[in-house]
Amino acid sequence: MARLPASPEKIIHEFGPHLNYAPQEGYPGRDEPDKSVKTHCCFCGMQCGIQLLVKNNKVVGFEPWMEFPFNQGRLCPKGVQRYLQDNHPDRLLGPLERAEGVGFKPVSWEHAMDRTVSEIRRIQQTYGNDAFSVLSGVSLTNEKSYLMGKFARVALKTANLDYNGRLCMVSAGAGNKKAFGLDRTSNNYEDLEHAEVIIVAGANVSETFPTLTHWIWRARDNGARLIVIDPRVIPLARTADIHLPVKPGTDSALYGAMLKYLADHDMLDHDFINNHTTNFQETLDAVKDYTLEWAESVTGIEKEKIQQAAELWGKAKTSFLLHARGIEHHSKGVENVLGCINLVLATGRIGKPYCGYGTITGQGNGQGGREHGHKCDQLPGNRDITNPAHRQYIADVWGIPEPELPGKGLTAYELIEAIHRGEVKGLLSICFNPLVSLPNNNYVREALEKLEFYVCIDFFLNETARHADVVLAGSLHEEEDGTVTTAEGRVVRIRRAVTPPGNARPDTDIILELAERLGAGDKFRYADTEAIFNELRVASKGGTADYYGITYKKIEDNMGVFWPCPSEDHPGTPRLWEDRKFATPDGKAHFNPVKYRDPGEVTDDEYPVVLTTGRVVSQYLSGTQTRRIGKLVGLIPEPLVEIHPVLAAQYGIRQRELVRVTTRRGSGEFPANIVETIRKDTVFIPYHWPGKKSANQLTPGTLDPVSKIPEFKVCACKLEPLGKISAPGEAHAFDSI
Repeated sequence: MARLPASPEKIIHEFGPHLNYAPQEGYPGRDEPDKSVKTHCCFCGMQCGIQLLVKNNKVVGFEPWMEFPFNQGRLCPKGVQRYLQDNHPDRLLGPLERAEGVGFKPVSWEHAMDRTVSEIRRIQQTYGNDAFSVLSGVSLTNEKSYLMGKFARVALKTANLDYNGRLCMVSAGAGNKKAFGLDRTSNNYEDLEHAEVIIVAGANVSETFPTLTHWIWRARDNGARLIVIDPRVIPLARTADIHLPVKPGTDSALYGAMLKYLADHDMLDHDFINNHTTNFQETLDAVKDYTLEWAESVTGIEKEKIQQAAELWGKAKTSFLLHARGIEHHSKGVENVLGCINLVLATGRIGKPYCGYGTITGQGNGQGGREHGHKCDQLPGNRDITNPAHRQYIADVWGIPEPELPGKGLTAYELIEAIHRGEVKGLLSICFNPLVSLPNNNYVREALEKLEFYVCIDFFLNETARHADVVLAGSLHEEEDGTVTTAEGRVVRIRRAVTPPGNARPDTDIILELAERLGAGDKFRYADTEAIFNELRVASKGGTADYYGITYKKIEDNMGVFWPCPSEDHPGTPRLWEDRKFATPDGKAHFNPVKYRDPGEVTDDEYPVVLTTGRVVSQYLSGTQTRRIGKLVGLIPEPLVEIHPVLAAQYGIRQRELVRVTTRRGSGEFPANIVETIRKDTVFIPYHWPGKKSANQLTPGTLDPVSKIPEFKVCACKLEPLGKISAPGEAHAFDSI
């Protein structure tokens, strides 16, 4: 029988009194908290310092943490409102079990764990260990990320483990490893302040990483020139010296043409290229025909602007290049990243003061979460799961024979495909909402309905969890101790401010008990979270992401420590490559040839418009948390489709008119927002909403061949005005059903 999602109305009406869905009592003495806890925001890779105010074991407010060096007390709209999720009436207060016909019913932890373990055993005994899979998330702490990788491979003994970072930074990670042998932003962001030229490519910094904007403004105050590459005139682009409105899917053509221009006009650092890099001539040969005229015809950017950008970049003495999902969410995301890196290497501006390069991590622990083991192809310390020496080292740390360590598994979207093929029968997810965040989500929904057993660990009943057989009520960011790693590569402390409410439990306790019940308890005995971190330190020792010299005390004393940090007397590494020794086998940085190719889907007569997707300032990822914070919902209550006035006139579309946007995957209806800040051949829809409001019911499952990241940022669509003007606030609470 197909598994249908449980209706939120049914959950509330049938079980509300048991689940405490009613608003909770007020907090006497709000202005006199019991304590103030220095920790970090749970949203985005900046991990801004914040102080949470606690009263009667509830977070009731916040104060700025002025001393934390990155944000210095500044917070974005999400950071200011983040504390409001803690006491939300939707909070799961105990385990639930699906009851066919009525939704979910509360059950005891004993029953929930018994059923989960018995189903895992049944599936694995019937179909093999790899038939049970795990999807994890990088809003988890480093300790939990490490624990999930170990749990999947030691307790479940499955190769099929992946994480939602597969939807974010993996193209950047693959490109960084190819070029530098190490995956991290090269400098701390304070170096931005003194850069002469800054390129921001595919990163809507002002909306998605607002506190980072401060360091760009500081550079601007010092005279820095700013180049923004984006198909939209994002807020940061409004004051840029040069805005390059690239046609989605053509980024690598732009970077290749800029590289050729630098070479043709001898704006190269020959000493750096000759002594510290390889493959430059091969890389140059790949773009030898990439004239400015050709680049204009492909990217839609005026050749004069491309020339101006190349000259600004080429003549600078110091510079910083930053990019994010805008160039990474492509079936050639790794190639786009390498195109950017080639520009940095050609000018030799890396490993020097005020000269940097890096990706801006989007998720709360997007950096640390991709370093320590819940990727299908990776082991702790950013080790390669196919490397025999790497495998042996981690097997020794975990106390298992190396042959028992599973090999490389399937990536996140490939797991969905494997469910459809009948190869994967069971799933455990934590900190992942694939029904909203994966592409082609109607296909994802069908996969969830085919599973024989699905268990979800979460603190809210997200859209994917409504398809679960068992839901285990877990913990919020501020309910466990741990560490995360910021987008700069700074390892910082997450401090527990409160304990989970009701009968909810810390995620760590849930995973450790499951391991015990699965017969692997002797490999999962930890006195506390710090003990898990200390094992992580050993597991990372000697890897490219080396945390061995980082301790909780060292983090506390220094408000964070930059990795790599190979020994306890090492100060950490805020700026990489100053010794010009890269982490590649030959110690040199590697140019990588990039030939332009079309995206996976191009426009045609039937689907003549380009669709791209992204984020907005008030929402975070799949919206599980931010769509429950009223003030954030009020800022942007529903997704709008951004359309240029010329394109709108072509279709007769009026402001706020409902528009049916159709791709080869399906259709969605969105109110039009007619703006001049987008290309005339492109529309934009933010992706934080589920169901009928989901942008990802439209996006394709085309994957980058190296990173396996989906191509969220470009697909072909057609538009149809529906003749109805949608007033603000008409969005329905349960549009996902």
